[in-house]
Amino acid sequence: MSESQVAVAEPEVTPNEETHRETRQDRQPKRQPPYHVILWDDADHTYEYVMLMMKRLFRMPIEQGYKVAKEVDRCGRAVCTTTTLELAELKRDQIHAFGRDELLARCKGSMSATIEPAEG
Repeated sequence: MSESQVAVAEPEVTPNEETHRETRQDRQPKRQPPYHVILWDDADHTYEYVMLMMKRLFRMPIEQGYKVAKEVDRCGRAVCTTTTLELAELKRDQIHAFGRDELLARCKGSMSATIEPAEG
């Protein structure tokens, strides 16, 4: 072989390099599907109760808590938050454990909440 005909070998990809490439691709964050936490209306809880619960559990300003209370009263349900399934389950359980409305003697316990998949 002459100097002008020098062969250059392509570098081989070792298994470690190939695994490293796949691992980098696997590290891409995977988006979790979103879920709504739905608060359901009943006649045994006041606006003040809903506003306080939204402030304590969701850190909502009182004005936003009022909007949730108004929506649940008007529509029969309101979305409190949209988040991951794990956090939605926690927030639903916190609503169920919040306790009775001290402003209404007939109130027997917490409000009802469910979770449902959010669109998109």
